[in-house]
Amino acid sequence: MSNFVEDNLKPEYDQVMSDIADYVLTKTIDSVEAYETSRLCLMDTLGCGMLALNFNECTKLLGPVVPEAFLKGGARVPGTNYELDPVQAAFNIGTMIRWLDFNDTWLAAEWGHPSDNLGAILAVADYISRLNERSGKPSLLMHNVLTALIKAHEIQGCIALENSFNRVGLDHVLLVKVASAAVVANLLGGDKDAILRTLSQVFVDGGSLRTYRHAPNAGSRKSWAAGDATARAVRLALIAATKETGYPSALSAPKWGFYDVLFGGDKFKFQRPYGSYVMENVLFKLSYPAEFHAQTAVECAVLLHPQVKENFDRIARIELITHESAIRIISKQGKLHNPADRDHCLQYMVAIGLLFGDLQAEHYEDNIAADPRIDILRNKMVVSESKQFSEDYHKPEKRSIANSIKLIYNDNTESELVTIEYPIGHKRRREEGIPVLLNKFKSNLETRFNSEKIDEIISKMSDLNSLSDMAVIDFMAMWQTKN
Repeated sequence: MSNFVEDNLKPEYDQVMSDIADYVLTKTIDSVEAYETSRLCLMDTLGCGMLALNFNECTKLLGPVVPEAFLKGGARVPGTNYELDPVQAAFNIGTMIRWLDFNDTWLAAEWGHPSDNLGAILAVADYISRLNERSGKPSLLMHNVLTALIKAHEIQGCIALENSFNRVGLDHVLLVKVASAAVVANLLGGDKDAILRTLSQVFVDGGSLRTYRHAPNAGSRKSWAAGDATARAVRLALIAATKETGYPSALSAPKWGFYDVLFGGDKFKFQRPYGSYVMENVLFKLSYPAEFHAQTAVECAVLLHPQVKENFDRIARIELITHESAIRIISKQGKLHNPADRDHCLQYMVAIGLLFGDLQAEHYEDNIAADPRIDILRNKMVVSESKQFSEDYHKPEKRSIANSIKLIYNDNTESELVTIEYPIGHKRRREEGIPVLLNKFKSNLETRFNSEKIDEIISKMSDLNSLSDMAVIDFMAMWQTKN
């Protein structure tokens, strides 16, 4: 007679979790480039949040989890007068950051937006610093925030290099939750065991389905999913801080672990050890609030705008040549139901660039989408893959995000083929991109603050050394409003 029993020997923590914990606790970041880029990332990310506060669909989700549930002396939400518990503050900040799809991007086997992690980092850093202040201890410094941002970028980005969660239907915000949880557990004073217990809880959680990013279900959850992930990361880190038990083989346990349940039985693969590679090579969205795979396509479209303006009625066909990832996630036809649907449609974004010579957040709203010329152009687009573009997308030495567009007229004449391999936010165009980033930052602040406040913020954030030495409580106070 067979005896079916489970082996209850407690294993060591999975190596994936142990490596993350060791990196967060012991790795010294000595790259000046990483810290300078982290400073720019902080500026750009908070600027995106300020711009998002102009959209009611975003602000209706912000504030306390229930009316009047404020926490005086809690974590502050930039651009508002909210003081909240750090879990809800992380949701607020993370949602603002991601709402307009305008913050930084990482493209690999899995894509995502590493600056989403700032929601958790700022909320917890401010909360801890204000607690410290009340007990006579020093505030954390912005150096701690910049370091946590570098490490969160690295954790999320290095896992994304070789592991595709979207191919099994999981959303990339899982990696936001992993990275945020690790650095927040550290900010809370956790040792290696605390970080491991936190990470194990994250993997036990599993992940969100990607269905809210794709036809026919594309919707605004994709704009608050990162806020939700950062809030959950903070919650799990706080739970682990109470000495709540961990689950050492949460990834690898046969049948019941993450790999077998959610990842097709495959184990995570890694291309490189954790360092500062991701922050140094992160992609900034500087010109257009558009899904990143479409950035160069929109640049091409804007260059062709004068020809479309003069020859709209003559256009017979638009050839759009792109890479496999863009085809897989943002190429779609048929009716687009809402702004979230439109900003994840390659053809819609290209049509806007061709028609208006620009793409702004307002172009996704219903009043613009009602222009019949948009769908006329969408219906004339033929999308195809360039194998070379797809290969260069994954090459570590290139990481291009190439797109080409050509107009074919009804007399069989053609426009030139316009090709752009690297968007202005790419590391290869960093020198060109920094002035654009700074102008974007100032423009975004102008939607929320007066000139005196803008000058103060820009002055305090313009030098890495002085910003690094600034107390978190002073930095966050600088972003508060009276109403």
